[in-house]
Amino acid sequence: MRILQLDKNHPLIKQQLSEKGFVIDDDFSSTYAQLLDIIEPYEGIIIRSRVPMDRNFIQKAGNLKFIARVGAGLENIDLEAAAEFGVSVISSPEGNRDAVAEHVLGMLLVLTNRLFVSAEEVKQGLWRREENRGDELTGKTFGIIGYGNMGKAVARRLSGFSLNAIFYDIKPDLGDAFASAVNLDKLMGTADIISLHIPLTEETHYLVDEVFINGMAKDFYLINASRGKNVKTKALVRGLKSGKIIGAALDVLEFEKPSFEKLDSESDDLKYLLQSEKVIVTPHIAGWTHQSKEKLAQVIVDKIVAEFAS
Repeated sequence: MRILQLDKNHPLIKQQLSEKGFVIDDDFSSTYAQLLDIIEPYEGIIIRSRVPMDRNFIQKAGNLKFIARVGAGLENIDLEAAAEFGVSVISSPEGNRDAVAEHVLGMLLVLTNRLFVSAEEVKQGLWRREENRGDELTGKTFGIIGYGNMGKAVARRLSGFSLNAIFYDIKPDLGDAFASAVNLDKLMGTADIISLHIPLTEETHYLVDEVFINGMAKDFYLINASRGKNVKTKALVRGLKSGKIIGAALDVLEFEKPSFEKLDSESDDLKYLLQSEKVIVTPHIAGWTHQSKEKLAQVIVDKIVAEFAS
């Protein structure tokens, strides 16, 4: 089976698949149009986010048996077209769930304890104690939207804190010892903290908008380590300015390019987020650790071998 790898990943992918008899070619530079001319012979594609796997691409890849994404989100793949043409879609959310969970908890603690703000002030010669009182997690209700690999990993990390973890998910029967299932109204009516762990779909695009924010019963903290377009930035900024959103920890932004490699545009709202001491922004690195790079790759290899090795 011939496989084309379109993004740089951990070398174990090529090494282990080659040992199993797969033929792996790398192409980290060809454009979408150039790839259309060479894709036809390949039976497998391994991607991250550089090249969209749309209907046209899948149709051109006449021998394609699978698309494997080294990561969790699948919005870069036309799932309907893949199913129509009999192409399996593989992802590896198991590989970076621990990294995402630790990043979420780290951002939250930094935000609620004003660690960045106070540390920078000390470096500037300021010693402000009263102004930098923290906000404890103890007794708060932590609301998780999306209780898959990432949401569950976050809930496990929270089990050492004296708080109430609840979650909302469109799938049934996901509850466990770490968080209790509730409907969305209940979550919005009780949560002090909202953490998003959802894919980007038509239903979740701008899930957090003016209606959502104003519908929250309490002033709240917002964490987004999913996709930037899950949150309407303009509504987020209004919420921060009004105080309805106490603070925001964002690993993703609405203004990212589809490849996630850099920001695609600027706006006054983005400038506000980057300048506000109520906001922490990181460059889409929640699942981006040394360990997750290897684990993501290993999950992909294991799934390909299980399904396609002869």
